[in-house]
Amino acid sequence: MSSSVEHMLQIRDLIINYGPINAVNKISIEVPAGKIVTLIGANGAGKTSTLSGISGLVKVKAGSVVFQEKNITNMPPHLVTQMGIVHVPEGRRIFSGLTVKENLTMGAYNRKDKPGVKNDLEWIFSLFPILEERLNQPGGTLSGGEQQMLAISRGLMSNPKLMMLDEPSLGLAPLLVKEVFEVIQKINKEDGVTILLVEQNAASALSISDEAYVIETGEIIMKGEAAALLSNPDVQKAYLGM
Repeated sequence: MSSSVEHMLQIRDLIINYGPINAVNKISIEVPAGKIVTLIGANGAGKTSTLSGISGLVKVKAGSVVFQEKNITNMPPHLVTQMGIVHVPEGRRIFSGLTVKENLTMGAYNRKDKPGVKNDLEWIFSLFPILEERLNQPGGTLSGGEQQMLAISRGLMSNPKLMMLDEPSLGLAPLLVKEVFEVIQKINKEDGVTILLVEQNAASALSISDEAYVIETGEIIMKGEAAALLSNPDVQKAYLGM
């Protein structure tokens, strides 16, 4: 699934406003193909707005979003998905009245390659065996952790090149948090999916990432290799509780 384009995603001087509020102020981010890149920062820093701007869920006022050398700024969300970008938003947002199987099928609705869909379904069951056990249960009856697994899996069923995950560990028990981060690594390493991750659990996110950006009040205040940021005293004090 990985791309030959060195930088799969390039964001240049992105500005997103909500009325008079400047949520994102000239942010520039590069996501290399095949890597995991994390955005960390406090609540309200502009992380979710950045993802929403990329996926077309909110309007970009200025700046550009370039995916595989194609400008997709303010492209409608369904076309962004067709390009190969999947956005798994915060709060899971699965179809609670549909079964697990129907949720997964919805993820693959754009695909014509039935053998590929079947293979991806089997791969997902190897990542999350519990979903196979719950196949005919309504999504709304799953636990919070299982719903998060389903949300990620539904995204994977669209066969993405780039997966954007917004707070995948939010509200999960520590054991499940560990499992979710292990799966994110597998999706990246074994299936070649490039990952852009927004995560409050900065220590876990930085430990699996290649590169990272620190966002504060809508601006990038620090960037670099994730390992370097993980050992940076300022980052440790502000975001790792050390």
